[in-house]
Amino acid sequence: MNGKERVFAALSHKQVDVVPWVPFAGVHAGKLKGFNAQEVLSDGEKLLASLLEVNRIYDPDGQPVMFDLQVEAEILGCKLLWAEKAPPSVATHPLQTRMDIPGKIPEERDGRLPIILQTMRIMNERVGDKTALYGLVTGPFTLASHLRGTEIFMDMFDHPDYLAELLAYCTDVGRRMSDLLIDAGMHVIAVVDPLVSQISSKHFQEFLTPLFYDLFAYIREKDVFSSFFVCGDATKNIEVMCQTKPDCIAIDENIDLVKVKQITDQHNITLEGNIPLTSHMLLGNQQDNMKYVLDLFGEISTNGIIPTNLIISPGCDMPYDIPIENVIGTMQAIREPETARVMLANYHSQEYDMGKIDIPDYVHLDKTLIEVFTLDSSTCPACGYMKLAAERAAEEMSDQVEMVEYKITTPENIARMKKMHVQNLPSILIDGKLKFSSLIPSNRELLKAIKESRK
Repeated sequence: MNGKERVFAALSHKQVDVVPWVPFAGVHAGKLKGFNAQEVLSDGEKLLASLLEVNRIYDPDGQPVMFDLQVEAEILGCKLLWAEKAPPSVATHPLQTRMDIPGKIPEERDGRLPIILQTMRIMNERVGDKTALYGLVTGPFTLASHLRGTEIFMDMFDHPDYLAELLAYCTDVGRRMSDLLIDAGMHVIAVVDPLVSQISSKHFQEFLTPLFYDLFAYIREKDVFSSFFVCGDATKNIEVMCQTKPDCIAIDENIDLVKVKQITDQHNITLEGNIPLTSHMLLGNQQDNMKYVLDLFGEISTNGIIPTNLIISPGCDMPYDIPIENVIGTMQAIREPETARVMLANYHSQEYDMGKIDIPDYVHLDKTLIEVFTLDSSTCPACGYMKLAAERAAEEMSDQVEMVEYKITTPENIARMKKMHVQNLPSILIDGKLKFSSLIPSNRELLKAIKESRK
């Protein structure tokens, strides 16, 4: 099998010779050629050169052509804030103060689509015979949040009819984007909706189940594969996600892949994930990443038989500065696990000393302290909206509240997360107590929690 055949077999629920390997190299692709994030996401020539370098160095079975969940938002009127080593973030929300339904549907000439679609066509010509190419579409809930801001979490309770109409519109946008990406030669349409992890399964079924079901059916009718990407601890929603019938569900490190695969296997859906982005890929060494793959295989294999319905990928878009050798080590462990086992026979991972972490004296603080633990609010949409919720509450109660974000991009903050017993990201602690875990609160809920903490 070549890489494309391997991915297609996994998505068709057939046996493979080796578990497929799909590195999510978005802005990290630019690092391989010395381009910053804005260059690689807005310059067609630099994007193409970077993607071809990913294909050459990491030998992927499949790869995304553009990993940027702000493409549609930019077309629909959101202003973006660009960063040197991360995808852009949404800086303005056109519907934050008004409850309108836009009429705009993306066309080939809009925003950055001309360079994206042209790059996709060239990539399909150059490597599409041996590599499965992924085209990413922003899911309806995340796109609606880009347009509406954190108000969307209050809309579920206060304006459900408006929210349903807005989500239906965002699904129409996703359908149109799927058409454009398929016409440009993409083999897999990945609907990426990180914020799905931040709502209950009840709200998922109420607002999203029919929309996702119809969208995946539409993609299937186009004779391409579909994948449902989610970030954060979406364990509670895996069952209802399966009911929308994508070919694949992709998860990050917040979810126990071995446990969740039991659910996806019952629905005959391929599971993709979930190498930890920071603790292993960014901050670990090559051996750490190889060991993670081998440990995962050990937990999920039966008598050494390669499992079906599985693709190995990073948990999400790879951080810019991930060492190249860590990615190569991951690929080698997937392709040659027996050789990797010999190499790691006596290896033990290093742990950061949690004793070096100072914890605030919460009882004697002058103000209530909100601590937001995130993967990185500048790159993770769910983390970004969790941080925005905390910032909004802190601003409203500025004389009584202070806020700090701990990005899990340093060994110190990983150790802090462990010391504070934070299990999932993003999370909010108020005066040292976990209040919201992988569930973005409405402004009303967060203000209530702050006031209760001050009693």
